[in-house]
Amino acid sequence: MNRFVILLDGDLTITSRLKDQVGGLRAIAADGGIRHADSLEITPELWLGDFDSSPDNVADHLNSVPRIAYPADKDVTDGEIAIDAAIERGATELMLVGAFGGARADHALLHKLVALKLAARGVPVLLTDGVQEGCPVLPGKHEFDLPRGTLFSLVGITGLSGLTISGAKWPLASVEVPLGSSLTLSNQVDGRLRIELKSGQALLIAQVGRS
Repeated sequence: MNRFVILLDGDLTITSRLKDQVGGLRAIAADGGIRHADSLEITPELWLGDFDSSPDNVADHLNSVPRIAYPADKDVTDGEIAIDAAIERGATELMLVGAFGGARADHALLHKLVALKLAARGVPVLLTDGVQEGCPVLPGKHEFDLPRGTLFSLVGITGLSGLTISGAKWPLASVEVPLGSSLTLSNQVDGRLRIELKSGQALLIAQVGRS
């Protein structure tokens, strides 16, 4: 898999797990996401956006990163532009870093929906802020490499049909989950977490904690 890191302008907590995940990967910064580059010890190969949220000062070595400027009046987010740029460069898997929280809740929500759209196209996506990780869950079988005891929720974006969860404190077997149900919130990993879904779309959100 050719995995790319997309640096978004959301909140970020630097953890050893996150550093291990991004180590050695190619990266693209979306506007203010450049502020995370030094703390993650990575240098993006491209920095793009309308630069309305970029910091006034960045480390000297980041000033040499190639930039592409876009107008503020556009119909896509800087994050979406960065995602497209990564795919054009051969990305087959993406990490959206800084994908939770921050000043723009609308952008944060939109990028989660974009992750679902990408997953439907066969592009795996991991969303993270260092403390929380999110993964799209579409119909089919899924396995997740999460430490035992990790708190997780499966948030339905639609109603869910034929949902089975194993390797969890509270397993489920082929249940129906209507949109807006809290049935699948606040579960806990208790082994190898496996999720099978017959129909619907959801987002797994795991509290991977601090380290």
